[in-house]
Amino acid sequence: MILVTGANGFLGKHICQVIPAAELCTLSRTDACMAIDIIKPFLLPDEQISTIIHAAGKAHSIPKTETEEQEFYKVNAEGTKHLLHALEQLSTLPKAFVLISTVAVYGLDQGINIAEDTALQATSAYGKSKIMAETIVQQWCIKHHVCCTILRLPLLAGDNAPGNLGKMQEAINKGRYYNIAGGRAHKSMVLASDVANAIKPLSAIGGIYHLTDGQHPTFAALSQAMAAKAGKKPPLSIPYVLARLAATLGTIIPGFPFNRSTLEKMTADLTFNDDKARSTGAWTPQSVLDFYR
Repeated sequence: MILVTGANGFLGKHICQVIPAAELCTLSRTDACMAIDIIKPFLLPDEQISTIIHAAGKAHSIPKTETEEQEFYKVNAEGTKHLLHALEQLSTLPKAFVLISTVAVYGLDQGINIAEDTALQATSAYGKSKIMAETIVQQWCIKHHVCCTILRLPLLAGDNAPGNLGKMQEAINKGRYYNIAGGRAHKSMVLASDVANAIKPLSAIGGIYHLTDGQHPTFAALSQAMAAKAGKKPPLSIPYVLARLAATLGTIIPGFPFNRSTLEKMTADLTFNDDKARSTGAWTPQSVLDFYR
């Protein structure tokens, strides 16, 4: 049996689609084999689970208060502890544990060809809570002799993608998206369906991996592909000087949707090296641009 947590999330749904129904058990807050909120201690049915794919987690939001920051730790760190404790109560422990993590653990807004051995220096609640989750899982797997696989993922792409790509697609659909300074910045991204297909072979090997499409498209190329697929005109570009002025206003005006942090992220390269995953032979991804074209 394969247990998938966060089964109703964007990636979780893709993962569940590639697992035979007879082998699949799902865990989510609602509408799953086990309707469980992992922020509280829980027990699992005493069934033989061969692999855990832990995709449940909190992401895609910027906390504005201390309480909202703590939610990341409750779900991503404490929730992981609760899952591991529940596994310890089973008659037989799983052979493999796969943790869905993020490149946010590095705390970087720019960089090229970043490798898995880069220092983990996240300062955001999201990034720090995922570092904690990684540490908790690694230590538990070593203690219990369970094969541990950690997937540090960049932007997830696909139909109805969450996060920044989803916001980008929505803005393009409404004619409200503009590239900045020609949209030349490169970003790593990956199709959720490719991640789902790679989990089984990587879970048998273990290790920490980046998964990207290897193309690291520019904002310009991506926005043009998204616009073409949606039947929209290619987005226009705003000169950097005007964008910087708008970002300055956004820093001053509360609630303004564009600020200096956003500007830096949209004009700086941020790419990750996935040679380690490719060297296993289990990672042969599709181009994200080809998907949107």
